[in-house]
Amino acid sequence: MLTVSKLARCCGLSRSTILYYERLGLLRRAPRTQGNYRTYTDADLARLRQIRAYRDAGLKLEDVRRLLDERSNDAAAVLKRRLLELDREVVVLREHQQAILRLLRARGANWRKEVMTKEKWVSILKGAGFSEENMMRWHQQFEKSAPEEHQEFLQYLRIPPEEIKHIREVSRKP
Repeated sequence: MLTVSKLARCCGLSRSTILYYERLGLLRRAPRTQGNYRTYTDADLARLRQIRAYRDAGLKLEDVRRLLDERSNDAAAVLKRRLLELDREVVVLREHQQAILRLLRARGANWRKEVMTKEKWVSILKGAGFSEENMMRWHQQFEKSAPEEHQEFLQYLRIPPEEIKHIREVSRKP
């Protein structure tokens, strides 16, 4: 038997995520011990690992539920659909990168000497149609393809070192 904290550790999730999945019905409501601790079985652990695998692939919770609860559902079709969605998102992100480069080029070769702040940069990105999610993907791509330049750019924006550290750590997560 596993407690909620042990189950969470086994799958690299937070305790609150486990409880959220339980509230949504993705995980069964765990029985409680006399000490009022939730107890989970190996079957719960296996199901949570399936949930985690699907979530790591970027599937929405409703798709995860369908795949787990409807045995006749074709997982390959859902995964192929998600792959096509990701392809479209990559195209949009590349377009955003190009738009940013055009903005920077329009400002001239000395753009690094200009006074730029995080607030101005976020305003430019939002003006170019970036959502919070798009901005995170932009950071992830920047971190993946040019980590040193990403660090330099964040410093250029005069972002405090602790916030830069946080942005880069979050950007490294898949």
